[in-house]
Amino acid sequence: MSFDESYFSSNTYKDVSFAKFSQYWWSNRFYAILARRYAQRLLGAQHLLGGKRGARLLEIGSGLGHLVGQLESHFQTYAVDVNPWALQQSHSNAPHSSLQASRAEALPFANSAFSVVIIKHVVEHLPHPENAIAELGRVIENGGILILATPNLDSLLKPLKGQNWIGYQDPTHIALKPPAEWLAMIKSAGLAPLRIFADGFWDVPYIPFVPRALQKLFFGSLGGFQAMTGFVFLPLKWGESMMVIARKTACPELAEG
Repeated sequence: MSFDESYFSSNTYKDVSFAKFSQYWWSNRFYAILARRYAQRLLGAQHLLGGKRGARLLEIGSGLGHLVGQLESHFQTYAVDVNPWALQQSHSNAPHSSLQASRAEALPFANSAFSVVIIKHVVEHLPHPENAIAELGRVIENGGILILATPNLDSLLKPLKGQNWIGYQDPTHIALKPPAEWLAMIKSAGLAPLRIFADGFWDVPYIPFVPRALQKLFFGSLGGFQAMTGFVFLPLKWGESMMVIARKTACPELAEG
């Protein structure tokens, strides 16, 4: 399957609503909260050292531009994607961002160009994700922040879904890997994980004969609370996505307890 207009109405996007207050909207808002929170800590540390303001943020695999668009008032925003149609749509959703076509494995930016890089559900689509993660390490400045998400093969409820698990539903997911492998790649790129967590159990139904709405309330409540509040607390096994916040080089004052 090619990444074009049809991609956003098929497979894992088939029943996704892009409307405000939809699950998709809350997810993007959550990532935006994380980017602002960790960048504020980064900028605060830089300010104490006489550093610069006006951090540059890059989203890789920006899709329709909804996430990067939420961050335009806080950063100098850049976005890349391999989908020409999606980039065209992004002009209305992220009108103040610099948008361009690029592969994650060969980013058209200088070394240490960005304070924050977000790569949300992209690495699983790549034949050689290790090359892309090495590129992340190259373009993130010393002390800069990476926010990465990918399907979580260690999800506690994945066995209940079997072959119907959400990570298996997109034929372009060609690089599904256990969390330990992703963390090894991240560390090899010179990035030290700050937080490793999950996004909750939102891929209902998990059990038969129980109404979907009831399962969404029961299984999805913790992930929903995390997304709405921005308070990160779900252990890695407690969700369908693995999420990692990492930094370039050691800055102990950025770590959370």
